[in-house]
Amino acid sequence: MKSQPAGNNVTDLLLSAYSERSYSTEPVTDAQLDVILKCGIKAPSARNLQPWRFTVIQDESLMKEIVNNVVAGNVLIIISGRESQQVGSISEFDCGLAAESMFIAAHGLGLGARILGSPAGKVNAQKNTYGISEGYNAVVVLRIGNVDKTVDAVSAASKRNDFNDIVNFKK
Repeated sequence: MKSQPAGNNVTDLLLSAYSERSYSTEPVTDAQLDVILKCGIKAPSARNLQPWRFTVIQDESLMKEIVNNVVAGNVLIIISGRESQQVGSISEFDCGLAAESMFIAAHGLGLGARILGSPAGKVNAQKNTYGISEGYNAVVVLRIGNVDKTVDAVSAASKRNDFNDIVNFKK
């Protein structure tokens, strides 16, 4: 189980992706953004309810209110989930799946991406400022941009927990 087969585009991408922290000012193109958003829309959701809305922020001053170290050319996508009074609602989980689909899509296009949970509270406190749809709450923010090529990806990536500390086999 420890060795990974090489040559599969999806597994190679998943095994090499990390949450970048340094970005260049080279802009994300409209075509790239379109593909990323379509991948989010295609994410799986419980009972196919698709309880999400995506708010795209490209204005640098608005982005800096949400993520202080954002640079021109980045894009923030606020993934919001339907408010629910229902016990056991999994809207937030479904929004996480959409965020992960867009994260993977961004990396597949050669971009960097980072899923941020902490800015959601700030966004929810000012929903009108950020264009959050009525009846929805921000769940996570996805930062997308071109990666700063001067940063070494290997040393910049956070160390992952050891395989044997995470996985238990019972045969």
